[in-house]
Amino acid sequence: MSHEGLEFAGHELARASLDACVKCTICETMCPVSAVTPLFSGPKFVGPQAERFRNGDSVDHSLDYCSSCGTCTLVCPQGVQIAELNSQARAVMKADHMPLRDKLIGQTVLMGKVMTPVAPIAKAALNNKPIRAMMEAVVKVHRDAPMPPPQGQTFEGWFRKRPKPSRTPTRGALVFFHGCAGGYFEVETSKKSVEVLEHLGYEVIVPKQGCCGLAQQSNGLFDQATASVLKLCDDLRAAGTDLTIISSSGSCTGMLKHEAHEIMGVSDDKLKDVGTRIRDIMEFLLDLHEAGELPTDFAPIDMTVPYHAPCQLKSQGMGMPAVEVLKLIPDLTVVESGAVCCGIAGTYGLKKEKYDIAQAVGRPLFEMVKKTNPDLALCDTETCRWQIEQSSGVKTEHPIFLVHRAYGLS
Repeated sequence: MSHEGLEFAGHELARASLDACVKCTICETMCPVSAVTPLFSGPKFVGPQAERFRNGDSVDHSLDYCSSCGTCTLVCPQGVQIAELNSQARAVMKADHMPLRDKLIGQTVLMGKVMTPVAPIAKAALNNKPIRAMMEAVVKVHRDAPMPPPQGQTFEGWFRKRPKPSRTPTRGALVFFHGCAGGYFEVETSKKSVEVLEHLGYEVIVPKQGCCGLAQQSNGLFDQATASVLKLCDDLRAAGTDLTIISSSGSCTGMLKHEAHEIMGVSDDKLKDVGTRIRDIMEFLLDLHEAGELPTDFAPIDMTVPYHAPCQLKSQGMGMPAVEVLKLIPDLTVVESGAVCCGIAGTYGLKKEKYDIAQAVGRPLFEMVKKTNPDLALCDTETCRWQIEQSSGVKTEHPIFLVHRAYGLS
């Protein structure tokens, strides 16, 4: 097995921001994980502080309790890449004893391919308590953790078989990147995204595409994740190298824009190309609005709805475009959660030993959601939606659902 990603993780260049740490402890006070458990020593301690003493080995195994939410990097006034350092150090630490579970939960495409043809059976199995108890005992995925919702049709299947759009494109072409979840489990989100883009006059091109490798990266499988992300770049570039790429999968967008390069050191030109052309769908709609190019003939939606900006979105430094776009819909009141994190952090909250921590991190958010609107909440990324919905009992959708509705498309 090649260890290029791991070599980068231990390389001086990956630690370039380390000495800017002034031990102000802002990252410690803002960390959602160390606030709820003594099992994690905190981002400064396991990151910039411990990194100075590492020589190939980890000096603190509580590092594995970092959720990689990225809050520490976001709040650091010195620009230290704390979360990135921690992710790199954890990959090095786990390299010679990678748990089977952490390898399996990165196989998102395989999961989708296996579940889709038998969606009703898969759904029943994932809701079956004895089966979930057995999963917990064998695979160490917690019996109450949210699971991807199996669908009877893939997005690709819907896109290929649907009737041709009646509206002739007036604005040119865009490439749509749906991600694994948007292809297999959050099919409705992808469909609504495409229908909104076509309503705005775009021709939407959907090339055959694979996984971005995010779940592999977050579990320390850098080599597999690097191969996945570079293959995906080839897939997306096959549709044209001068088209804007739009995605409603916020976490996968973050992998292409930021994480593949900053955490794994992938510096391939095709990643640079895709990373600079890709836009989150709500970011794209806000850009259109600010350029005076977004039709605002929205039907009123008389509702107050809670919105949570996921960590993956915050780490991209785009603000909260969904809130700004949703403000354009008459009678709609959007209440931002103010929560640091929902706790799931990709696959972190699925793990048996981390489930209770993830629940404790997300509890203030779950309570806020229930109080604000017991029927609907909004969030931009898939696993965060599954976490909020499972733990609060409130249906949680992508913000594009309300844009779609306000345009009279649903």
